[in-house]
Amino acid sequence: MELSKAGSWPQQTKSYIDELKAEMRRVSWPTWPQVRATTGVVIAAVFLFAAYFWVVDAAVSSVITNIMNYFIRR
Repeated sequence: MELSKAGSWPQQTKSYIDELKAEMRRVSWPTWPQVRATTGVVIAAVFLFAAYFWVVDAAVSSVITNIMNYFIRR
């Protein structure tokens, strides 16, 4: 690492933080009702996917068990 680059890191850090603050002021933050609504959608989707994968897992497990039992009995 060059010595000139090592001495400029405090200025680069300050510049980065200033730019970050300016960008955060431009962010469009969601309202509390929007946060609650989207959280509800995410929770519902998680439960729906969990139920779907539970059904698929049970079906595949049943098929595999029947196949294994078929070949074991032969």
